[in-house]
Amino acid sequence: MPKPKPHSAERRRAFGERVRELRKPLGLSQEELGHRAGLDRTYIGGVERGERNISLDNIWKIAEALETHPRNLL
Repeated sequence: MPKPKPHSAERRRAFGERVRELRKPLGLSQEELGHRAGLDRTYIGGVERGERNISLDNIWKIAEALETHPRNLL
């Protein structure tokens, strides 16, 4: 039987958890990550909580700020 596909909210939460997993070992606050990515701290918080349906452009910005490739966020 095929595995059910995750809902949009689950995908956003998983993405946000991955951003947090990569941010914390670098010792970055949400504010510092936002600064590096050119995004507001509250936006980063919303991404990490899975509240934001993030654009492709912002995925790239966050990945660059985390010094990784966007594929490592997915």
